[in-house]
This record gives sequence, C-alpha cells and structure tokens, in this order.
Amino acid sequence: MTNQIPDTFSDWREARRFRAWELKEKGWKQRDIAEALGVTPAAVSQWMKRAREGGVAVLRNRKRGGVKPRLTEGQLKRLPELLAAGPAAYGFRGEVWTRARVGAVIKQELGVSYSDVHVGRLLRKIDWSRQKPLERASQRDEDAIARWREETWPKLKKKPSEKTEPSSS
Repeated sequence: MTNQIPDTFSDWREARRFRAWELKEKGWKQRDIAEALGVTPAAVSQWMKRAREGGVAVLRNRKRGGVKPRLTEGQLKRLPELLAAGPAAYGFRGEVWTRARVGAVIKQELGVSYSDVHVGRLLRKIDWSRQKPLERASQRDEDAIARWREETWPKLKKKPSEKTEPSSS
C-alpha cells in the first residue's frame, strides 16, 4: 500500500482525485476540498475512503466495466467491406441498406444477432451513412406523373371565386 502521488496523470479527473488527497494530507476539511475542486463533498468522501482502504494508488483511473462487445474489432472493421458488396449479394431486392438488412448480414456472416437499434449504433461507429428507402411502387411511371402534374393538377386546383364584392369574413 503506497501513498506516493504519481508525476503524470491519465486525465484531469484523475489529477483532481490526487489533488484532493494532497489537500486532505495538508489538513483541509472535505467540505473545503470539495468547494476548491468543484465537486460534491460526497465525492471527496468516497475518494478519501478508497484511498484510506486501498492506498492512494486506487485513485488512478479504473478500467471501465460493462459488457464485452460481441463483435471483435477485427469483425467490426470487416463490416464495411461486407456491406460494400451491396444488398443484392445477400439476396435483398433494391440497392438500399436498412438496419434490419445489415443485422441479417451480421448474423449470417459474423454469427452475432443485434437489435435494429444497436445495428444503427454500429453503423455510426464505422461512419456508415444513414440510408432510408423510398417507398414507391416498382410500376411507377414518372412520365405519366409529370404529365398529370402539368395538365390535370392545374385544372383541379381550387381557384378563387370571381366575386366583385369583398368577403365579409
């Protein structure tokens, strides 16, 4: 159990915890330390308790917890090349990737299942642009639609009445 303060810190939060320890060693009250460092007295109390029980080294940054990712970094780096083959390579109609489609490819190629929401997070992580399919009929006739807009629509639009007197409303 060493009480030596390191010369370098991994980030400002770690430096702040060690500064709190230094001030406590100089006789400062926890309330004053908290005010000087811009934290709550409860935070200072927790830091001091940890340092007393495990030594000052416990004020170092700890490894983050959480669930281990199901895709390795290598698999995640491989995802863009899988998607570059296009949706048709995996039996999808149309040239648009949706989260559900990407999820199906991840399951098929990498053996990992994800919800559509998490697939969206993975796509953002690999800087894959968001795509949203246009929902249009495959039989759509663009020329007929353009003609209708130019010829029929103007005739159907409501025209102002030809009254000479202004409306009272």
